[in-house]
Amino acid sequence: QVQLVESGGGSVQAGGSLRLSCEASGYIYQRICMGWFRQAPGKEREEVATIGIVSGISNVADSVKGRFTISRNDAKNTVYLQMNSLQPEDTAMYYCVSAPSACGGADFDSWGQGTQVTVSG
Repeated sequence: QVQLVESGGGSVQAGGSLRLSCEASGYIYQRICMGWFRQAPGKEREEVATIGIVSGISNVADSVKGRFTISRNDAKNTVYLQMNSLQPEDTAMYYCVSAPSACGGADFDSWGQGTQVTVSG
């Protein structure tokens, strides 16, 4: 399996920005698709963004389109989630995920421990 370690969460005022990082280790050749999910208390888990490690094709949820961007640094085995214009409804635990298959309908079998994002205001 792939091990995923997130960082970069924190507290920010509405309108602010944060960048989440996810470093992968272990069987990194199994990373075909990586992405981010989030889950707020009492709400369903939501897929936020994905990126194909080979294809480079990215996709972001409509709820964050125009504000969030996913990118990767292959040399560092790291995926990033740049979050701009944050709103209180973005408050959630954010999880990095990895799948050994293409992003469309991917079965994410590796999950990070999560990093908390809290937006006030």
